[in-house]
Amino acid sequence: MENPHEEKQAVYLERIIKNTDKCIEAICELNASIEAICLTGQDVIIASDLWDNYRRNVEFNLKQKLSLAGPVFLEPPESTTTTPDSKETL
Repeated sequence: MENPHEEKQAVYLERIIKNTDKCIEAICELNASIEAICLTGQDVIIASDLWDNYRRNVEFNLKQKLSLAGPVFLEPPESTTTTPDSKETL
C-alpha cells in the first residue's frame, strides 16, 4: 500500500521545483536588465566626468586670470607718418 503523505509530498516538491525554476529565470532576466542599465549609465558617467574636469579647468583659469595685477598694455610703436614740418618720424 502506498503512503498518501508521500504522494502529497511529491506533488509539493514538484511545485516547489517549478516555482524555484521560475524564480531563477526571473532573477536572470533582472540581472540582464540591470547590466544593460549599468552599461547605458556608463556613458552618462563619462560625460559627467568630462564636464566636471572642464568646470574645474575653467575655475582654475578664471582664478589665475583674476589674480593678475591688471592688464598689460604695450606702447604702440611710433607711427611712420610725415608731418608738414618734418620729414619721416621713426
